[in-house]
Amino acid sequence: MFVGSNCRESTLFRAANELNVPFSKNIYPKSSFTYCGNSRFHYLEWGDRQNQPIVLLHGLGQQSHSWDLVSLSLSNQYRVIALDARGHGDTDWPKDSDYSPQSHVRDLVCLVNHLSLKDLIIVGHSMGGKTAYIYASQHPHTTKGLVIVDTGPESDTEGLRRISHFISQPDEFSSFEEFAKHVQSYTGRPLHMVKGSLKHSVRQTLTGTWTWKYDKAIRIPSFYSKDWSSCQLWKALLQITCPTLVIRAENSDIFPNTTYQKMISSMRAATGKLVKNAGHLVQGDNPSGFLQALRPFIDSL
Repeated sequence: MFVGSNCRESTLFRAANELNVPFSKNIYPKSSFTYCGNSRFHYLEWGDRQNQPIVLLHGLGQQSHSWDLVSLSLSNQYRVIALDARGHGDTDWPKDSDYSPQSHVRDLVCLVNHLSLKDLIIVGHSMGGKTAYIYASQHPHTTKGLVIVDTGPESDTEGLRRISHFISQPDEFSSFEEFAKHVQSYTGRPLHMVKGSLKHSVRQTLTGTWTWKYDKAIRIPSFYSKDWSSCQLWKALLQITCPTLVIRAENSDIFPNTTYQKMISSMRAATGKLVKNAGHLVQGDNPSGFLQALRPFIDSL
């Protein structure tokens, strides 16, 4: 949610109109917290709680507000829940720096149990996409539908190098304005849109500088957290029984087309959609195109 002053609140709706994102009315989410073990997790909830639940899981370095335009558009018909993953947004940083796929899945189980969710649709991008499909493979009875966004068991090394380079760049800036211009140089988006989304991703330190909210441990070039092998991930995908949509960005440098095609052909109930004019951050680069790919699938479930 774009909160603070009326001017800030209108930023989301202005962006939606500029980017041709359909929405029926100005809707704001409820910001809530839950616990998984000793860690506090933050999530945003949009729409009527009686509606079909959809859980949105973001990628590395992002947070629940990364889905704001999508959530706004879906909230007229769905109960939309966007989670801040461990170490991201307003969720606690894990003391043991455990960012393994199974730890993210455990966190999702906690959220599902806390909200007593049944027959849910899960939409996951990148890191969140991996969490989503591992969860679906292990919890088929609570998963009604699955959307995997620009991720799979194999990744393009060029894109991984690009992300590693960005993460390793300076992460403290003297002002919010300077930070926004740095991010704009990377994304190419209009400055007012960058500022609208960036304010949820950064925080001001005690010394007055600005830095990312997400765990500093992830930003260390030598950071390592136990991951699943490609073989393990393929095995998980092949165990999924629910209807699945695989979305790939036309200009993705992370998700190889060969992996995308293999997922569609080998999974039991999978279809695929290509979103044009978008890179890896599909829902941010082309939210209208993303929704055009997403909406028919989830409406059919």
